[in-house]
Amino acid sequence: MASSAAVHEDGSWLSRIDRSLYRLETGLALLSGIAIFSLMVLAVTSVSGRFLLNQPLPGYVDWIEQVMPLIALMGIAYTQRNGGHIRMDLLVGHLHGRVLWLFEWLTTIAILALIVLLVWGSWAHFSRSFDWQAPLWSRDSSIDIGIPIWPAKLLIPTALAVLSLRLLLQLWGFAKAFIQNQEYPVAVPLVQDIATQAKAEAKLVEQTDTSGGAT
Repeated sequence: MASSAAVHEDGSWLSRIDRSLYRLETGLALLSGIAIFSLMVLAVTSVSGRFLLNQPLPGYVDWIEQVMPLIALMGIAYTQRNGGHIRMDLLVGHLHGRVLWLFEWLTTIAILALIVLLVWGSWAHFSRSFDWQAPLWSRDSSIDIGIPIWPAKLLIPTALAVLSLRLLLQLWGFAKAFIQNQEYPVAVPLVQDIATQAKAEAKLVEQTDTSGGAT
C-alpha cells in the first residue's frame, strides 16, 4: 500500500541529510523485518520439537523477550519519516500554509519532548542492567536459560535516539517552511488527499505487475 504522506526531495543540504538518515532508518526497519521472520522460525522450531521430539525449543520465551524490542521499535523512525504514525488528518487536511506548518511544528516538538524523556528513562534502565565487571557484562538475565537482558534494553534508547534525530530534522523542516511560507518543504511528510493516494497506489501496483511480468 502507498503511504498517506509523501516526502519532497531536492538538492538542498537539508534534503541530503534527510536521505542519509532515511538510509539508516530503512536499515533498522529491515532489521525489524528480519526479527519478525526469525520469530516465526523460532515458533515453528519450538512447535515442531514439541510434537515430533516431545522437546520444545529451550528458552523460547526468553528469545521472544530479546526479539520484541527489535520488532516493536526498530521501524519507528522509518514510519515517522514517511508519515505513517497516527495523525489527525481530519484536522490537518483542512490547514494550509503557515498555519499548517506551525501546527506541525508544535505537535512535533511535543513528541520530541516525550521521546527525549523516554530516551533518558530507557538509558537509565539499561545502565542498571549493564556492568563491565559482571559475567557477560550483565547484572540480570532471563529466567529460563539465563540470556543477558542488557542487549534488548540497549535497543530501546538506540531506536528512540534515531527517532529523536528524525524529529529534530522535521522540526527544522517545518520551521523553514513556516518562515519561507513554502508550499512543498523538504524532509517532512506531506499529507496527500485521497485522489493522490489512489494514483500512488495504482502506480505501485502497475510497477509490481510490470516487474513480475518481466521476471
